[in-house]
Amino acid sequence: MNLRESIIISGRTVRFSGKGRGLGYPTANIQTDIQLKDGVYLGRASLAGFQNHPALVFVGVPTTVGDELWRVETHLLDIPDQDYYDLPLTLELGQYIRPNKTFPSVEKLQEQMKADEALARQYFKEELHV
Repeated sequence: MNLRESIIISGRTVRFSGKGRGLGYPTANIQTDIQLKDGVYLGRASLAGFQNHPALVFVGVPTTVGDELWRVETHLLDIPDQDYYDLPLTLELGQYIRPNKTFPSVEKLQEQMKADEALARQYFKEELHV
């Protein structure tokens, strides 16, 4: 992945609501003071033995699921669901996919998340050996 205009974020993972896991997209979350454009990014994550692993990264307030706190949530593609709390995480944010938005239902959000995942898989296809 060519991340020539990438942003690097590092810190320890934190616990948020866990709603991503319930939607089928468990995330490793990080708090940062870095000003980022809200939305969804393609990126790479280094966490718990996974180095530069393909990831989808959400930045913003997930209003569709009723949360009110700004956050950075990272879904590592094809990694088993585990608790990654209080571990060091480094993110390299690359291509911006879309802005954050509030969906009319959780089902519509899940449809969009599947579309985002499909786009990421296509982008990372060679690396993921899919």
